Amino acid sequence: MPLGAHKATLFGAAGVSTGDVVLLGSSTVSDSSGVTFSGLMTSTYGEYIFKLYNIHADTNTAEFGFQCNATDTADFDDLLITSTHFDADHREDGAGGSLQYNTGKDQAQGTAFQTITSENDSTSDSSAAGELHIFNPASTTYVKHFYSRMSTVTLLGGNANPLHYDSFCAGYFNDTTAIDDIQFKAAAGTFDGTIKMWGVK
Repeated sequence: MPLGAHKATLFGAAGVSTGDVVLLGSSTVSDSSGVTFSGLMTSTYGEYIFKLYNIHADTNTAEFGFQCNATDTADFDDLLITSTHFDADHREDGAGGSLQYNTGKDQAQGTAFQTITSENDSTSDSSAAGELHIFNPASTTYVKHFYSRMSTVTLLGGNANPLHYDSFCAGYFNDTTAIDDIQFKAAAGTFDGTIKMWGVK
């Protein structure tokens, strides 16, 4: 299905005009230490959607995450995040299968990059894909909510039984200052992939 007139339907917002969902930026990288979208989150849009395609880490278990900057800051280490993270997993051979809350991937007023995947690895056909939503980042009254859902296929560093993770993360930036920059990166090493940024009115 081409985008064009079908943008709104693709984003689950039937009935709105195509001008209400706008592609604001796209970055395709290889061996990148991080992807940053600067100055694009403004009051023009109430929601921002980041689509992540074929995120492939070069380091085993280097999980993928993001952090934002408040306006006029630049180091991606100041905003306080409170979040929760859980995932479901199942092996390709049908073994196992579980649902768990990951206390090591949540934050309680932390400033680290927020993990949104599970167990990325460097095997050639392993990757992650999914999306991140951030709401009203330009608000100077309220905290800024976000949630993500990511699908990851991993060989766990060469395990013969590939594993799939369905990962869910949600939380908020505990700051009433407007935020305008976002950066994505792996916890270690570099990554390949494409990230697209959409604005939703």
